[in-house]
Amino acid sequence: MLVFAASDKGGTGRSVTSANVAFRRALAGDDVAYVDFDFGSPTAAAVFDVPEAMGGVESGGLHTYLRGKAAEPVRVDVWAETEHEVLRDRPTGAGNLVLLPGDRSGGEFAVGKDVLRRCTDLFLRLNSEFDIVVVDLSAGRSFAMDMALEVTSLPELRGVGSRWLVYHRWTRQHVIAASGLVFGSRGILAGGVARGHDEEDLANRIRFVRAAVPDPEAAPWAMVPPAQSAWMRKCDQDLNELAAQRNVGYTRMLGSIPLEPVLQWREQLITDEDVLSSRVANMETLQALKDLAQALDDDEAWGPA
Repeated sequence: MLVFAASDKGGTGRSVTSANVAFRRALAGDDVAYVDFDFGSPTAAAVFDVPEAMGGVESGGLHTYLRGKAAEPVRVDVWAETEHEVLRDRPTGAGNLVLLPGDRSGGEFAVGKDVLRRCTDLFLRLNSEFDIVVVDLSAGRSFAMDMALEVTSLPELRGVGSRWLVYHRWTRQHVIAASGLVFGSRGILAGGVARGHDEEDLANRIRFVRAAVPDPEAAPWAMVPPAQSAWMRKCDQDLNELAAQRNVGYTRMLGSIPLEPVLQWREQLITDEDVLSSRVANMETLQALKDLAQALDDDEAWGPA
């Protein structure tokens, strides 16, 4: 299954959350590929703690492959190459976890027929090899998004399951931007229909993920002065109303990730040890990531919105 991770703005938690979801699925025994299609800033390797691919690879990455200058893109075995001290030894029962990085300073590029053909071949091969293929797209209405919509509309990929996760922070600007990215005149739905997708089918394969969501009822927010607490609750209520008005409400939400200091400060994989041993991360965040990872292929969670 192909899972496209999108966002209209940078800083939404798209890459760090998607990497954690991929990590969780691999821990559960699935073979997972993480494809860094953020062509302008291919930095997913930083979340996986893979030094040689941070900021992209020198050559042979996805840019090189898609532009026809390499027969195959570079693959990084995360379990073997990570410097994360907990993950240096592949956990018992874990599936493969492979990163396909972009090229350093690769940048966006126009999508032509040859690029589409190579992208189609890549997606087909990865889908046959891996249980889950996470494709981390550039923020906004990018060439990467156009390519994903174009390729998934082709007859060759009609039998391949694909789903879209649209990430946004829990603010007015981000809710409005996420709604526009999907439902706007040049958004995912309009772009997909223009390329031959069925609008209803595509809409049912899109869900929203809220990231960095503060809980007014939980510490430390529940311990603030009464006036500030009341203001936060009112803001949260207003945001829920705005999300419902913009079609980004609960019925279209697949997951919600709490505001987590570890993810804000370091953008890393959250392990069980981070919660249970060193206690630098919160159990609520770990559970939210597990729930989101499990929901990726839960048909009940993806029923009609």
